[in-house]
Amino acid sequence: MSLIQGRALRVALVTSSYNYIPDGVALTLNRLVGYLERQGVEVLVFAPIADRPAFAHQGTVVPVPSIPLPGRPEYRLALGMAGYVKRQLLDFAPDIIHIGVPDLLGHAALRLAQSHGIPAVASYHTRYETYLKHYWHLAWLEGFLTRTLRRFYGACREVYVPSDSTREALLADGLRDNFKPWRRGIDTARFTPAKRSLEWRARMGIGEDEVVILHVSRLVREKRLDTLTAALNRVGAPHRVLIVGDGPDQDFVERELPHAIFAGFLRDEALACAYASSDLFLFPSDSESFGNVTLEAMASGLPCVCADATGSSSLVAPGETGFLIAADDAGGFARQLTLLAQDAALRRRMGEAARARALTYSWEETLARILGYYRALLAGTP
Repeated sequence: MSLIQGRALRVALVTSSYNYIPDGVALTLNRLVGYLERQGVEVLVFAPIADRPAFAHQGTVVPVPSIPLPGRPEYRLALGMAGYVKRQLLDFAPDIIHIGVPDLLGHAALRLAQSHGIPAVASYHTRYETYLKHYWHLAWLEGFLTRTLRRFYGACREVYVPSDSTREALLADGLRDNFKPWRRGIDTARFTPAKRSLEWRARMGIGEDEVVILHVSRLVREKRLDTLTAALNRVGAPHRVLIVGDGPDQDFVERELPHAIFAGFLRDEALACAYASSDLFLFPSDSESFGNVTLEAMASGLPCVCADATGSSSLVAPGETGFLIAADDAGGFARQLTLLAQDAALRRRMGEAARARALTYSWEETLARILGYYRALLAGTP
């Protein structure tokens, strides 16, 4: 059991994404809560909830007031921290407040921590400042958002970042270097080449010898759907396109890629089978802080053609496990996709190397690292 002053360590997790949509933030934080509770840590989660949660969450959740996010109703906007939420958090008497998202709720949690002398830490999940350039009516806010993030993360005792590339980007934006590495893990028993299925391919209308280019993501413009569709329309070798995911910009992708196979949102074994039954992975997004889908593809034995940007650039070894291309270079993506589609031996060699690299990413190790950070912070040791 994790003890502090003779009792269990208590952690309050405050986040705006926890169980109403299965995005990378929510799934990672659920893994963390489950791990902490197994180690004897007492955890209380403060987060918005939906009438119908997307999955069974870990731990105990205190609902906070929220509304559907304008323009993106699948997400929820937390409306700060109501009085009853503050009282419940303070009654819990946490040793640490861990903030997951720097929104109104996150800022309220930080102020509460400062006013009551509770150490506040944060985990960095998403490069929100990169989203704005994809929405012309919000692009003018980019500088303001960067300054806000600079102040918010700078006021936290520690900030846990998922990749070296993300840390470097944040330092370049002028943020204080209070960062500690917290890379993600992967379940290599679930995501494995062994789950390749010719039967599954046949059900999707894919021939045994056809080369499948896979893309997995929420279908939203910040995933660089412009580059995705332009690149796929310029591939100079026979192939099939498989899109896994859904979202508000699916109509755009369907118009641009009328012959693609749209599998919709998949998870668990269905998702693992889709990865393993494909042949190469395409991911041009430049808004990731880590790139969970890239690691899932690597664990499934796929060579990866990804954006040379935060997240994937810390995962893909160019020329060894795949290729890294500038996020707006559709022609560059198309050339490397064509090369891989034409060369089965190269696909096999890169896929094997990708799998070997993915095997070094352990969830148990990465979750234990966070608990170690908590203990060291409270003990006043490096």
